[in-house]
Amino acid sequence: MNHNVSDKEILRIENLSINIVESGGRIVSPVRGVSFSVPEGRVTAIVGESGSGKTLTALAVMGLLFKGQIRVSTGSNIYFRDRNLVGLSEQEMCSLRGKEIAMIFQDAGACLNPVLSIGKQIAEPLMQHLGLSRQEAYSRAIELLYEVGIPTPAMKVKAYPHELSGGQQQRVMIAMAISCKPKLLIADEPTSALDVTVQRQILDLIARLQKELTLSIVFITHDLGVVAEIADQVVVMRQGIIKEQGSKDEVLFSPKDLYTQDLIASRARLGEKRKSVYLDRSENKVLARDIMLPPLNHAKDILLEAKGLRKDYYIRLGFQRKHILQAVRGVSFVLGRGETLGIVGESGSGKTTLAMMLVRLTNATAGSVFLEGQEVLGISPANFRPIRRRLQIVFQNPYASLNPRWRIRQTLTEPMMLHSLGADESEREERAIRLLEKVGLSRGALDKYPHQFSGGERQRIAIARCLTLEPEILICDECVSALDASVQVQVLDLLRDLQDDFGMSYLFISHDLTVVRHVADRVMVMRNGEVVETAKTETFYASPEHPYSKQLLSAMPRVERWRQ
Repeated sequence: MNHNVSDKEILRIENLSINIVESGGRIVSPVRGVSFSVPEGRVTAIVGESGSGKTLTALAVMGLLFKGQIRVSTGSNIYFRDRNLVGLSEQEMCSLRGKEIAMIFQDAGACLNPVLSIGKQIAEPLMQHLGLSRQEAYSRAIELLYEVGIPTPAMKVKAYPHELSGGQQQRVMIAMAISCKPKLLIADEPTSALDVTVQRQILDLIARLQKELTLSIVFITHDLGVVAEIADQVVVMRQGIIKEQGSKDEVLFSPKDLYTQDLIASRARLGEKRKSVYLDRSENKVLARDIMLPPLNHAKDILLEAKGLRKDYYIRLGFQRKHILQAVRGVSFVLGRGETLGIVGESGSGKTTLAMMLVRLTNATAGSVFLEGQEVLGISPANFRPIRRRLQIVFQNPYASLNPRWRIRQTLTEPMMLHSLGADESEREERAIRLLEKVGLSRGALDKYPHQFSGGERQRIAIARCLTLEPEILICDECVSALDASVQVQVLDLLRDLQDDFGMSYLFISHDLTVVRHVADRVMVMRNGEVVETAKTETFYASPEHPYSKQLLSAMPRVERWRQ
């Protein structure tokens, strides 16, 4: 995005430090001495692991830190067009937010008002800041939904957040942020919940807006492929400080800091198919994964089989009429022992609905699911309970899947206690600590609550919670989408190590085709609730058959495009 624009700074952050007052009066500083600037009309990307202070820095610019507990320390300055934002009143910040400075938040589900329609939430800033009438604002809301790739925008403008998929909620957040054409846009993981085709639409949309409006952007992301395509300059953060900053070419192609080098190396690893081995316990032999893979045509090799799964939702359009939405349409597949089946497709394609039916958190309208030949959808809840231990799911949204009233100790030990795992409380706690360390967290996390962690850290906790039960099948619904490349590799390696040691099987749902290529043995592509293609991973990436599969692969941010 190297446009001929002025080098005048629109945002300058000087010596930003943020202090958090914890219970007991202890003060921690998750952001310390951060300084960088954003040139007018350019894109500055902030990358780094979860918990590095990226989002806190953005919230400080927006004036959205919780003043009572989280404070910008003395000596910190944040200049927007030479106006210091530190110390401004809430009324003064409100006049800037949305109109001059806008932010796309990481967790759209938590930021959208659940009791207001999508149209009303987009129309509100248009009426408040631009003075549009209600009718004009709603017409513009429909146009914005169309621009960010929402299907049937005239219908979706009347919908509520819970009626949209996670990716669609994120697109609504983007529409709200760009509605008043701000001069500075802060995007906190704006494409992390989006499939590659919509990601391409959003990146192209941001590029067009930047060119038309001379828009300045702070783009927070863990995806170095996206950074390479969109950024002019890069700031690398870790543990609250800046490790390295410079132009995109300097940071990505000639990194000086060891942490930056590790991030880039991790991204390169994700683009490769990992070699793996499997311990055949029946014969006590170590077999290569490509030899171990079952042919999937014998009943003894198939662990899970779905036949004709269908899910219909009925939407009332009036007193008499009902609209039937077919979220999943006759999906059938098999999962072999020790196999990883990658499920890809755009948001709203039915991937998560399919996963929820498999674990009986959503009732199937039709179809059957067999676990080792036993049909599990028709059995009683009491009989299904022991199956839950064998079939676990890592949910897409860690903010909603962790109990906010429980410390992490209880979150991790409670499943083990319910299923009688571990001799006593101390043994269960030791296992919880080992799992935390495997997903990159310390034992100190046990005494904290979910709100004290970043989004990526919460996702690691959610993965550890599922692993406490040693399941035979783990359904991973975007389980690494909120993690930076280095932690992604750690978690994916952990999952594959568990697979090698215990023969676990995975249904790996993801919009990140780079990650799927790294972990999957086969790939199943879904679109509009249907399976359009299933193939071995090597075959799929080398020569996809369906036009939609080709469209997905062509939209991927690729390492080899970085220098273009």
